[in-house]
Amino acid sequence: MSLFTTLQNIVPQQALSEFAGKLASSKHPIVKRFFIHGFATAYGIKLDEYEREQWDDYQNFNDFFTRELKAGMRPINAKDGGIICPADGKISQIGQIRQHQILQAKGKNYDIAQLLADHELGKAMLDGSFATIYLAPTNYHRVHMPFSGTLVETIYVPGQLFSVNNETAQNVPDLFARNERCVCVFDTEFGKACVVLVGAMIVAGIETVATGKLKRSEQIQRHTHNLTLKKGDELGRFYLGSTAIVVLPKSAGTAWQGGLQNGTVVKMGQLLGICYQ
Repeated sequence: MSLFTTLQNIVPQQALSEFAGKLASSKHPIVKRFFIHGFATAYGIKLDEYEREQWDDYQNFNDFFTRELKAGMRPINAKDGGIICPADGKISQIGQIRQHQILQAKGKNYDIAQLLADHELGKAMLDGSFATIYLAPTNYHRVHMPFSGTLVETIYVPGQLFSVNNETAQNVPDLFARNERCVCVFDTEFGKACVVLVGAMIVAGIETVATGKLKRSEQIQRHTHNLTLKKGDELGRFYLGSTAIVVLPKSAGTAWQGGLQNGTVVKMGQLLGICYQ
């Protein structure tokens, strides 16, 4: 195990993330300016693509971090049966669910039912397909619908807050099934499907359009919904970098686009695959 991974086991993950969240939500002009300008300078962030192009237009760091794009900046691929990328970032892994196992990193798999925190839902995804998208701190941090469907349930799953970068994925078993997450469950034309929003170290929160910002707790929280969303609609957002996982059933008959692999840079709205249900 690497030193970076070992340190993550030592630091108080929840307390650190909660402290970061308080600073990120501060509207104090000095605190706000320090974090926004410092972050933008460190990562070379420009506001050309975004609706608000002035640093002072943002109320706090969280507002800046979840900044909205200008209209038309991410065209939504309209191909029939197409599954689009839900977020800007990089492909972590993409492929088929072998029996009940999802590939996390080379030589490491984890259980689909454990990820979804629901045995029956896991069974519905056996031999299906998945795409894991890693959002770096510099990325656009809103998550959009990869397909059209009706949101019928959200499942908040408490957990740890390991970093979700490649190094941690290679060293922490069952990483995505251990971290805090929100499982969004949909009824679609090809059956049940899910988008999982996975928290990470210093992530100050996860939000969905159906629940608002989720409150951390030690218990699993399940909420039913009846919200129809179109492909490309906003589904949720992260307050600092994390991961979105698209999970599709075998009945979708998903064929992923060629050339997509670990490390491939992707943009929200681009075509990831086609469902031949």
